[in-house]
Amino acid sequence: MNNEQESPRGTLILRTLAMPANTNPNGDIFGGWLLSQMDLAGGMVARNATGSRAVTVAMDGVKFIKPVKVGDVVCCYGEVSKIGNTSVTLKIETWVDPMLRNIEDRQPRFKVTEAVFVFVAIDENRQKKVIQIPT
Repeated sequence: MNNEQESPRGTLILRTLAMPANTNPNGDIFGGWLLSQMDLAGGMVARNATGSRAVTVAMDGVKFIKPVKVGDVVCCYGEVSKIGNTSVTLKIETWVDPMLRNIEDRQPRFKVTEAVFVFVAIDENRQKKVIQIPT
């Protein structure tokens, strides 16, 4: 039985190409680079959700599921799971569209990383601010 999720949860936020400069000593894409892409994507969602600048305060439940190879298209999907007084919690998933090496070898996309990010809304003085939810 296949327990793998078949499609991403949330909205496509960021799409980029995994390049040789982003590899670890084993030749796979460095996990820290993947997390930075997820953080960028999360920051965009957090800004929209809070209506202000927002900063990362936590990453929880980070799972590296499969390696990413040079040439793969990296896609970050996300959704808001909770909005508090000053913070927003997001679920971010990273999926890969594998590099097409031969037309006969086309592979379906697959999930490579997932995490929960918490962002806090801040004001112009970098102090926490209450999130104003439009009514």
